[in-house]
Amino acid sequence: MRLLFRAALLLLPLSACNSDQVEHLSNTKELAVEAENWQVKRIMPKDLLRATGWAGDSLTRTTERELRQVLAAKLQEGGVAAALPFCRPAALPATDSLAAVLQAALSWRSPRPRNPAHRAALPPADLNAADTTTRRVARPATEEFTYQRPVVLNDAVCLRCHGEVGQDIAAADYALIQKQYPQDQATGYRLGQSMGVWRASFKRSGVAELYTMKTRKVMKKRKPLF
Repeated sequence: MRLLFRAALLLLPLSACNSDQVEHLSNTKELAVEAENWQVKRIMPKDLLRATGWAGDSLTRTTERELRQVLAAKLQEGGVAAALPFCRPAALPATDSLAAVLQAALSWRSPRPRNPAHRAALPPADLNAADTTTRRVARPATEEFTYQRPVVLNDAVCLRCHGEVGQDIAAADYALIQKQYPQDQATGYRLGQSMGVWRASFKRSGVAELYTMKTRKVMKKRKPLF
């Protein structure tokens, strides 16, 4: 009787694991990748600087694209009078939204600005139109990162407000500009010429979040079998 009882105990694990009762995981690779994605990883200072470059590029490119689209539409709609109030990049919807996500503050600096509040003495290297890919990233404080890159006038639309007065800018339009910006110096530019620099500051948490998202492993979609 005792032998029969032991035999029954040995058979229990086998009967409990019949092949038709085991749930096989078909996505174990995906689960492993997802588990790795959610592991807490140490982000090094060089990684944060790299992410600052990504964030700055994304923010300034979004700004330039949105600015061109909005100003082109406003110029067509009502000329310089309609476009002038919208030449404030930081107030544009897409730019403002992305800046909030990245925890960023964007500004424009130039030795010849339209708004005197944007005036800054910049070294010649910062205004070199041939070196538009130069990015400067830094960490001035533990919780702050900064980004800078040149801005080049590469769209003829911009000449309507920043070109030669009397040639690209009508006298009546320039009168409107001067009425709003009496100390304006942002005219006389040509295509391909540097107008100043974009400057952005980022909080550490925003940069770290971007680095985490950009470096997550993403599984490639499987091709259907049929």
